[in-house]
Amino acid sequence: MSYELNQIVITKKPHVCGSKEWKVIRTGADIKLECQGCKRVIMLASFELDKRVKK
Repeated sequence: MSYELNQIVITKKPHVCGSKEWKVIRTGADIKLECQGCKRVIMLASFELDKRVKK
């Protein structure tokens, strides 16, 4: 699956803050995501994000 900047992705499990929405803020081999609930920033490998995103 391909991801674009500023795209909102919804994960299967919620973040600790309760939000399931993440905003893509950088793409490449690793993808940088920002939680839309608490604004925490994480980086995941693209294949790892593919597993966590709701279909």
